[in-house]
Amino acid sequence: MSGSWRHAPAWTAVGAAIAAFVASLAGWSSGSPAIDLPWAPTLGLRLSFALDGLGALYGLLASGIGAVVFAYGARYLPLHLAHEQRALSEQWRFWPWMALFMVSMLGLAVAQDLVLLFVLFDVTAVCSYFLIGFDRDRREARGAALMALVVTGVSAVAVLIAAVLLYAEQGTVSIPALVAQPGGGPAMTVAAALLALGALAKSAQVPLHFWLPRAMAAPTPVSAYLHSAAMVAAGVLVIGRVHPLLARSQAVLDGLLLVGLASILIGGALALAKDEFKQVLAHSTISQYGYVVTLYGIGGPAGAGAAALYVITHGIAKSALFMTAGTVTMATGEDRLSRVGGLRRDMPLLAASSGVAAATLAALPLTLGFFKDELFFKAALEAAWPVTLAAVGAAALTFAYIGRFWIALFLGAPRAATQPVPRLLVLPIALLAAVALVGGVFVEPFARLAGDAASATHRSAIALAPAYHFDARPENVMALAAWALGGLALMFPRGWAVAVRALAKAGDRLGPRRVYAASLTGLDRLSGVLHRIEVRDLRNSVAAVLVPGGVLAALGFAATPTIGAYEAGRIASGNDLMIIALLALVAIAALAVGAAREHLHLVLALSVVGFALAGVYEFVGAPDVALVAVVVDTVTSLVFVAALARLPRDVTGAGGAPAAPWSGRRWRDVLVGAIGGLAAFGAVWGFLSRPSLYPGIAAEHIRLTPHAHGQDVVTVILADFRGLDTLAEITVLAVAVVGVATLLRRGRLW
Repeated sequence: MSGSWRHAPAWTAVGAAIAAFVASLAGWSSGSPAIDLPWAPTLGLRLSFALDGLGALYGLLASGIGAVVFAYGARYLPLHLAHEQRALSEQWRFWPWMALFMVSMLGLAVAQDLVLLFVLFDVTAVCSYFLIGFDRDRREARGAALMALVVTGVSAVAVLIAAVLLYAEQGTVSIPALVAQPGGGPAMTVAAALLALGALAKSAQVPLHFWLPRAMAAPTPVSAYLHSAAMVAAGVLVIGRVHPLLARSQAVLDGLLLVGLASILIGGALALAKDEFKQVLAHSTISQYGYVVTLYGIGGPAGAGAAALYVITHGIAKSALFMTAGTVTMATGEDRLSRVGGLRRDMPLLAASSGVAAATLAALPLTLGFFKDELFFKAALEAAWPVTLAAVGAAALTFAYIGRFWIALFLGAPRAATQPVPRLLVLPIALLAAVALVGGVFVEPFARLAGDAASATHRSAIALAPAYHFDARPENVMALAAWALGGLALMFPRGWAVAVRALAKAGDRLGPRRVYAASLTGLDRLSGVLHRIEVRDLRNSVAAVLVPGGVLAALGFAATPTIGAYEAGRIASGNDLMIIALLALVAIAALAVGAAREHLHLVLALSVVGFALAGVYEFVGAPDVALVAVVVDTVTSLVFVAALARLPRDVTGAGGAPAAPWSGRRWRDVLVGAIGGLAAFGAVWGFLSRPSLYPGIAAEHIRLTPHAHGQDVVTVILADFRGLDTLAEITVLAVAVVGVATLLRRGRLW
């Protein structure tokens, strides 16, 4: 790849991120632009986007942090590929997925429709799969990518199920329309719980948190972007977007509160126990987003405002710390805290910049992080006193694990030799640190953005006014207590080391990650058993389709009111009698097909079925369809007879074969046929008795037929409306004919 084009994909992604940031900033400043276009009108689905405060917050975060991380990655990725002894051209597999992830995150931020939310939710899961598994030669990366896809992708189906429930209950999946309509009851509670489940899995909250530490197998730019400010943030974004629906069930809010507190505790404790750089930061991300979930569980204006500012601050600080981990690894070749130290001497700018990021996460004064904890403490004070105590403990835990991370890297005696690193691996971290310092002095722009986002969540105007207060108000007392407890934890690590290591070992042996692995193993074995049964013979393959279909149809009938849904028409004319007679002949011929012992008898019975149905088409007034059916059945019968004439007598079964006894297998075949037949009969009868409430497309086809220069609707549908489909079918048939002709010429069918 020539020098001028080597880094083109990286800098194109940087330019796209900058453009998206400017557009998001301009849109937020101009006042919530919106797009609303029809998507699937018969289902009430629309491409509905609105850049409200919440969309602006996550849009600016995804594009702003994206621009910085992409610039870092432009220098990091070539070094990473060189270290892995891979070609630089592989970055063309990396940057399109990063850019697509940013675009899908931007769309997710402004989506106003639950189904659209689900689609974009899944796009982020697919992008993360390819990005986490970028080092595809490493088994660890492939396994981590699959785990992230399974946990976040499958749990996202809960969002789709919730959308279906709300559509059945409220008649819409538009989020503003759902929020505007009054609602409650069991259906709303179930839908709210499902929405929360999908979002919590995406945000790596307990007990679905185990995928995030495994995802650290990804290159550092992926961790710095997806796992600090984008993908994991998508979960709390959804909670913020649908929070008015969640708030209709106190049980759901209480569940958010409990999950958030558990994530803070478990994620923070495991961050103290880990030695690998990115593992410490991954578990701290679980803990930090636990703060946000806790705040949404507390609810109210205070909870919504604190959650919004927390997301901003965490995105800035954590992405800088992830990039710090990558830079230190590039400089030293080490990735564990126990193997490094004293780096402040060789890397002073990195030490200072990451120190600001760590101070921001620890909520120290003169950083933007101080105000996130101020609002967090204020919201906790409005809840019950156990939540207030838990808030102090959570802040102390954050102080301890992030202090341990920075001190182990930059203080103490040097343990590893360092090599010079490119400036572009340090300057993005310094830029984010500068933003955090500016926010610590001029907090008003960040508070305004967070207030607008909270207003979109709470559906009422919320103004945030964080500031320094030099008095003994409760928030200041709680902050001082948290710093003191965190400092004591850093000074006396023996007091907690044994406990957190025991927790980490227990999690590895009995935690949800072990359950996930056992579940995949069990499903793989079950799939193997079912596959062996299915492919044993043709009967098993047919049964594998008919039995599940019949069972699902039966479950649908059991769950759906069917009183008055089935009607039996009257026999009004001689034509009706002829139709009944022909259908009876079809039924007799179908039974003859199943009982036939010779191939020729089977072909003749099939021909009777086809010609009898052609007669039915004629009596119901569809002569064109009847003519097509006659031609097709005639040609098919002749082809079968000609093929049978070329086959040996022992294959065709000439002379008759002895009837098989009625063994258990034969009874199984009858049962399978009965299940499939009854399911098809019930579905067709129900459809004909009560056609769909929604207008069909048949009238539109009839209206447009003259415009397609045809007089026959069926012909126009096949040749025009379904032209590409018909072309594909003709192609398949042509390939099959060529294959059969080739085999016949070579004598392979003898």
